[in-house]
Amino acid sequence: MAVVKLTKANFKQTIESNNFVIVDFWAPWCEPCVAFTPTFEAAAAKNPDIVFGMVNTEADPEIGDYFEVNQIPGILVIRDQAGIHTQIGEIGTPALDAIIAWARERDMSALHEHYAAEANKKN
Repeated sequence: MAVVKLTKANFKQTIESNNFVIVDFWAPWCEPCVAFTPTFEAAAAKNPDIVFGMVNTEADPEIGDYFEVNQIPGILVIRDQAGIHTQIGEIGTPALDAIIAWARERDMSALHEHYAAEANKKN
């Protein structure tokens, strides 16, 4: 799957309609960010069941502000609409692959129970 450009217009919908999203916060002036892009794109190609999206913090600073992104490059791993891991700074393919493997194996049952309890409170 190709990497998705995430903006204010599509960020929320992307998170709500996909159960596994990895977000790369970057800026065009950030050399480590630009250098990481091929690694991120390769991971997207190897993991077509995951949505990989990039947020340009210069073009859409509100998204970075919401997630309190103070340093780039930065990665946010989201499963079932919950952020489960953040990674700040440069990483290579082995580290990104390890983060993806960890996130795939992460037991999300406690989160699902929380969501169910919250839904029951509303009913």
